[in-house]
Amino acid sequence: MLADCIDSLKRQTLIDFEVVIVDNSGRFLARQCEAAGAGAVILENQRNAGFGAAVNQACRRSRAPYVATLNDDALADPRWLEELLAAVEPRQDVGMCASCVRLAGENRLDSAGMLLCADGSSKQRGHREPADAYPDLEEVLFPSGSAGLYRRRMLDEIGWFDEDFFLYCEDTDLGLRARWAGWKCLYVPGAVVHHRYSHSAGRASPLKAYYVERNRLFVVIKNFPAPMLLRAPFAAAARYLWHVVSIFQGRGVAAEFRKHGDSAWRLLWFVFRAHLAAVWAWRRLRARGRVVRRSARLTSAEFRRLAKVHSISPKRIAAL
Repeated sequence: MLADCIDSLKRQTLIDFEVVIVDNSGRFLARQCEAAGAGAVILENQRNAGFGAAVNQACRRSRAPYVATLNDDALADPRWLEELLAAVEPRQDVGMCASCVRLAGENRLDSAGMLLCADGSSKQRGHREPADAYPDLEEVLFPSGSAGLYRRRMLDEIGWFDEDFFLYCEDTDLGLRARWAGWKCLYVPGAVVHHRYSHSAGRASPLKAYYVERNRLFVVIKNFPAPMLLRAPFAAAARYLWHVVSIFQGRGVAAEFRKHGDSAWRLLWFVFRAHLAAVWAWRRLRARGRVVRRSARLTSAEFRRLAKVHSISPKRIAAL
């Protein structure tokens, strides 16, 4: 997959860019696809440092004014980078761009930007809708980290990816911090990427179940103002209820978790562990959140309105 990803970058119409690969395998697997021979810089970790830490390593290695993230299980169309830069460069208020991420081998979307649930869960806008469902350049909440563009000036201002998240939702945290700071995000329909969705960790794996639940709590504790923080448990309860309904209907990610041989009790165990981890990290995360809001350019009311415009219901989250 990595070799295919690199080949797609070699075909870009924009040529003034550099590729930095962070190998988190601990087994030096990137060397095996001759990535260095393609002009890429390879940074190798002795262990899996997590997605956010890996992106931060690449940022420190480069001084480029823009940072594009691309999962190794994704293929970029030739005009991907050219389209993203054409959208962001004229707009000094735009710090992020979301790609048109399509499900590989299908004429359907993976994401056209991201949506936010009242319980802190985030989900891809347009997931599994027709590929051309969102044809216009328009403002969205924040991009999916699987294929996003970030202005370095914004990253230097608000801080880079939070490495405590390790895996999943770090793009949500970064995107919300950027919105607090007044930065905007554009969806660029011409910046097309084909993504093998959740190929690395699995769409409904135990690993994903734990980190998604823990990290959506991290997002809430760190980024939500008090009114949203108080509402979040009720929205989470509604989502859990809809997950139960979805299991009986045989739909949604919870039902898929059961189909893979895992029990509902094991899913409950992951939810319990996630809440324990969130309680343990509460003071640290709220302290970081206070730092974010002290320098915020949005009021709490403005942030709440923004989240409402780009919201998704607990029922819809459970069904996808």
